[in-house]
Amino acid sequence: MSLLERMDKHEIRELLGKCWITHDGMWFAHTLSAYGIEEANRLNRAAIKSMAEIELKRFMRILNVSRDDLKAFQDFRKFFTGVQSLLLPDFMNVTIWFEAPAGIRWAFSEKGCFAYKGMKRAGVETDYRCGPLYRIQCWLKNLEIPYAMTPDITTCIMPEKGSCSGRFQCEFR
Repeated sequence: MSLLERMDKHEIRELLGKCWITHDGMWFAHTLSAYGIEEANRLNRAAIKSMAEIELKRFMRILNVSRDDLKAFQDFRKFFTGVQSLLLPDFMNVTIWFEAPAGIRWAFSEKGCFAYKGMKRAGVETDYRCGPLYRIQCWLKNLEIPYAMTPDITTCIMPEKGSCSGRFQCEFR
C-alpha cells in the first residue's frame, strides 16, 4: 500500500500544508537574511498577490464558477468555505466564519498565528507585514469585492495585542 493510500484526507491536508508553509517560511527567512525585513515584506506581498490571482482562477475552474458567480454573499461564502477546507490546515490555528449580510471574521486560536510564530523566531515580529490576511485581501480585490478591514492590519498586531482577530465588512450585490 502506498503512502497516499495509507493517509486520510486530513493527514494529507496537514502534510501538504506544512510542506507549503515550510517552503514559504524558508523563502522568507532567506530573503530576510539577504535583503532585510523591508525587502522581504515587499517581495512576500508581491508573491502573495501573484499567487492569489492564480490560485483563485484554479479553484474557480475546479469548482466551475465564474467571477460573476461570486458577487453575492451566499455564493462567495459557499466557495470560500469549500476552498478553506483545503487551504487552512489545523496547524495554522485560524478560524474563519461568515456573518450575514456581508461579514467575514477571522480569529487565531490561543495557540497563536503560525506566521507570527515564525517571525518571532526570526526576531522581526514587530516589523512583519501580515501575509495571511493580505492573501484574503488579494482574493477580495481580485474578485472586485469592496471591503473594509477592522482592524486595518498591515504590520502584525500580535506583539502589541497578544491576539489577532477581526472582520472584513464586504459589499456584495
